[in-house]
Amino acid sequence: MDQPGAETREFAVKLMANLIVPTFVLDTNGCVIIWNRACERLTGVAAAEVLGTREHWRAFYETHRPCLADLLAEGRIDEIPVFYADSDALTTLEQGVHAANWCGMPRIGKELYIAIDAGPIYGDDGRLLAVVETLRDMTRQKNAQMTLEALAARDGLTGLINRRSFDDILLREWQRARRDRRPLALIMTDVDQFKRYNDTYGHPQGDECLRQVAAVLQSALFRPGDAAARYGGEEFVVLLPAADATGAMLVAERIKEHLARLALPHPASTHGRVTVSMGIAATEPDSEHEPAVLLAAADAALYQAKHAGRNQFAIAPGVE
Repeated sequence: MDQPGAETREFAVKLMANLIVPTFVLDTNGCVIIWNRACERLTGVAAAEVLGTREHWRAFYETHRPCLADLLAEGRIDEIPVFYADSDALTTLEQGVHAANWCGMPRIGKELYIAIDAGPIYGDDGRLLAVVETLRDMTRQKNAQMTLEALAARDGLTGLINRRSFDDILLREWQRARRDRRPLALIMTDVDQFKRYNDTYGHPQGDECLRQVAAVLQSALFRPGDAAARYGGEEFVVLLPAADATGAMLVAERIKEHLARLALPHPASTHGRVTVSMGIAATEPDSEHEPAVLLAAADAALYQAKHAGRNQFAIAPGVE
């Protein structure tokens, strides 16, 4: 009676070893009991190096961290979102889980985006015997997705962040500033007398003007977290996390200086060249207000700058 069982187990092991899907299996102690040929090809790590050990993580990461199969084997399913931002919600160990993650892959020297499925194997008595993890290289698909998302987030004319993406970023930075109790500043920017520019030079040249103004805004931002967006038409907005009104004023001055050096002719303008008006608002977000408060304050300050003669900035009172 023992022989058929042994034959069945041997067949199962050979079958898994020759699957075209990269697969490894851990026992309940987290030791590798199967590391198939496809897994060797994917990771560059031979089965002989990891069989009987708990060192399988080295095939995927530079520093120690659990693989998905480890978390299932150890019953740590509540920790899955900590290690895998992209994972299915699950409530019981019996369900198994799907996740995806960027892996450093130290042996092959390239980062891969790996889709992972891990599921438990139980005996007839209901005891956990092992955990199977299967892997799929989704790097090409992920890169294509990220490219499409980046294109969707950008304004087609200027290359800056578009309004929809900016609104998402503003909300995220507002919540972060509220949590960290730090200031947040915003500069609303408008190209002065842009309709006259279009009437003088035509819309194609007007588009080029907007592209150059966008480049000026981008050149005035020195910190990685700062963001410039086309908010609509000839209106732009700059978001400055962890900056107060004084810091925003320095950025606004740089924008003015860079644009003055560019010296784009605008004979129909009061100043004879392309200029911008800017409204600055800064605050330390709290739970009683929404980001719209900051936008409204900056917009009011922008109107004040325009009313005062353009080619200047104004600061929203009582917001900084």
